[in-house]
Amino acid sequence: MAVLRLFAQAREAAGTGRDVVDGATVDEVLAGARARYAPAFAALLPNCRVWLNGEPARGDEPVGDDDEVAVLPPVSGGAR
Repeated sequence: MAVLRLFAQAREAAGTGRDVVDGATVDEVLAGARARYAPAFAALLPNCRVWLNGEPARGDEPVGDDDEVAVLPPVSGGAR
């Protein structure tokens, strides 16, 4: 099980900023999150960056109990 951290719109869509999700790879953790959270989370996920332990992640990367998978939606806006 990996720690899943969700930020901004992903956190809002899931209703939580932190969870523990079972999966042997990054893709399996994300699949578990898609099944667990509202459809709005699944719809947002393709546009997000996914990081494993602070580094950009590939879906086939293995994860363990001490790993953190972070989901970062795109940021928009800026100074006016």
